[in-house]
Amino acid sequence: MAHGPAAPRHVVVVGAGIAGLSTAWFLQDHGVEVTVLERSAVAAGASWGNAGWITPGLAIPLAEPSVLRHGLTALTDPAAPLHIPASPDPGLWSFLLRFAVRCTMPTWRRTMAALVPVNRQALAAYDVLDASLPEDVRSRARPIMAAFTEPEHAEGLLHEFELVRAAGQQLDAHDIDAAALHALAPTLSARVRRAVRIDGQRTVDPGRYVAALARVVRDRGGDVRVGAEVRRLRHGPGGIAVDVLGGTPVCADAVVLASGAWLPELARGYGVRVPLRAGRGYSFALDQPEGERVEVPVYFPHQRVVASPLGDRLRLGGTMEFRPPDAPLQPARIDAIVAAARPLFQGLDLDRRREEWVGSRPVTVDGLPLVGPVRAPGVWVHGGHGMWGMCHGPATARLLADRIVSGVAAPELAAFDPLR
Repeated sequence: MAHGPAAPRHVVVVGAGIAGLSTAWFLQDHGVEVTVLERSAVAAGASWGNAGWITPGLAIPLAEPSVLRHGLTALTDPAAPLHIPASPDPGLWSFLLRFAVRCTMPTWRRTMAALVPVNRQALAAYDVLDASLPEDVRSRARPIMAAFTEPEHAEGLLHEFELVRAAGQQLDAHDIDAAALHALAPTLSARVRRAVRIDGQRTVDPGRYVAALARVVRDRGGDVRVGAEVRRLRHGPGGIAVDVLGGTPVCADAVVLASGAWLPELARGYGVRVPLRAGRGYSFALDQPEGERVEVPVYFPHQRVVASPLGDRLRLGGTMEFRPPDAPLQPARIDAIVAAARPLFQGLDLDRRREEWVGSRPVTVDGLPLVGPVRAPGVWVHGGHGMWGMCHGPATARLLADRIVSGVAAPELAAFDPLR
């Protein structure tokens, strides 16, 4: 069913992360003029310091039964991978309780079934974007190594993979011996004794990738403005006027709200009631010793730590912290990642850290993104991807841009209705 009488000629996209810039890029591919308005800087939110993993094989629902155990730990252990402030606000309590109700296997299966169609399209969407980007920035095919200090801990992950396959998601994963793992990641300690290799995945340097995407959008005639904080939208006979703090309003035929963890500030007024909170992730970089570099991304499921090689540096990340998106970086969360990583590595100086970062991932209470039209004509939402923004953002952007221009709703987006 068409949304509006005609395809828009000019669209304003609010947000210059991977979701917003991918939307702008795919709209340009349809011949639409785009203006991107970003409150801070390109990739300033969750799109800069994340792991940069494009991993449809690992993009699964966050809500599952074992998370309840981690949640109880989070209330008492400040170093737990999931961190909840000692005095959460009432809105966060409500969010967590509604999230906890969904931590069941029947709900997990329903959510997984909704994610599988976009998982299948994730790599193809990157293929399209990559073709316009410099070769050294493009996504790179790499296996992901899941590593374990206790060999029996791998069984839980392998069982989860069976559930993913049962949901219809293709997944190529198999055991490799410790020697093969240490050959690819020589700074792992001898305590790491088992690994599962997950093929068919990719990585990017997320900050560089999103910055390059912004340059391409500009090169194709788009206007990408940073420091442009959107205050409100006003509908009139000439379209939609987007009011910018301290600036001239921008008029367009349609607007896409893709502002990440700040999405509720504008979307709530248009009937979007799905609870969304900032699930903040932390990371930092370490210099890699010459001749002993980690060559493949490594995931430590039990410790909830990820390691991403980015040339001569290694980015370590982890944690899920529920605080307001603009809250300052909490050094204790960096310390928690360091403490978890110390037994896993040798030959890395964990005390010489740089690029310490916190980014706010937009986490919906039901684990599904918000992609589609809202109650006001010409207003669309694209966000709420949680931990899978780098993986799913381009795929859902491609589907959304097609719908904005054609008026035809893609079945893959049905479960992501922002008004659900």
